[in-house]
Amino acid sequence: MRIMLGQEIGVPALLPLAVQLLLRDPFAEGDYYPGDLLSNVLRLPDPAWSSLRAERKRLASALAELVAGPPFSDPDLRPRDPNRLLRDAILRFLAR
Repeated sequence: MRIMLGQEIGVPALLPLAVQLLLRDPFAEGDYYPGDLLSNVLRLPDPAWSSLRAERKRLASALAELVAGPPFSDPDLRPRDPNRLLRDAILRFLAR
């Protein structure tokens, strides 16, 4: 799922499934690293969400809570820290 979403293949079918999974476990991984599925979902262009507004809103709400707590709330995260990179991707997604 992570790879196909990363390549924007089958997005209409896979994105709702990915959102369901991410709502249960935001750090779900697709055999690469914890959070790799979330990272690919966050990079999808806005049109991918056009028919999934409710799912996007639910995911955004869950992610807003996630970035408010550790490890993402740590002000001392270094620029290349994986948690900072994921936090920054989440914040960009929330700002769209």
